[in-house]
Amino acid sequence: MPQHPRGSHTGKGPAKLRRNIAAAHGQAAHMQLVNDRIAPGPAQWRNRRATIMVVLIPSIILISWKSVVAFKGGAFAPSNCIAIGLNAIGLMGYTNAIARDRDKGIFQRLRVTPAPRWTIIASRLAVQLVMILITTVLLFVIGYQFDHITLKASSYALGFLTAIVGGAVYLSLGQMIVGLVKTPETVNVTTRLVFFLFIMIGQFASFGAFGPEITAIADWSPYGTTKNILAAAFTPGAWVNQTNMYLLACLGYTMIFTLFGIRYFTWSTK
Repeated sequence: MPQHPRGSHTGKGPAKLRRNIAAAHGQAAHMQLVNDRIAPGPAQWRNRRATIMVVLIPSIILISWKSVVAFKGGAFAPSNCIAIGLNAIGLMGYTNAIARDRDKGIFQRLRVTPAPRWTIIASRLAVQLVMILITTVLLFVIGYQFDHITLKASSYALGFLTAIVGGAVYLSLGQMIVGLVKTPETVNVTTRLVFFLFIMIGQFASFGAFGPEITAIADWSPYGTTKNILAAAFTPGAWVNQTNMYLLACLGYTMIFTLFGIRYFTWSTK
């Protein structure tokens, strides 16, 4: 049998195999980066349980408050329920999603792409903005259908704007929590606790159950200021100087939470 010269094919097979493996790894890494870039939207919709709960909780409360509208006014129920929805979006949705992505190393992989770092978080925030608009529209529809709450067109428009301002408060609060707390399990526990405290104290204070002093303090909390600017937006002529102070408080909370969230946020838990 003819013999090939020694070394003529030495290493060609293994070298080709290594090249194929490297190409496969490169293609897989590229596809993973593409998936990470487009992940915020699909990931939000895949996490159906959290998305449903964000919308379901304020919707159930609004439906059950049909009798409350009669003696508290038409602005009371939707302002409280939208504030609850914004709370859930910022704490239960955005914060836990960021914590999970960081723990899975998605942010670390995205940092090696040419995209600016701010676009990584901005893409997540854009999804939450859509959720804010969807939740607000849904609660408007429920308020009209079940509680017979009708508002002027200007009130609806101002309601959307104040909902975005209030949503920014809770998104920035969530950013601060995920910056200060590193593990996703602890982030989940922390957000649930903060959500529960805001809802319970805010709701009972709205009905005057804690007395005037605690009610006054609750009015200036992130929940109270958001609820108050929403209620003023829904009531024609109710936007007064006090409402401007509540609006400034919302902007102040957003600024402070954002500064802490940016300062202490890390792209990896390691």
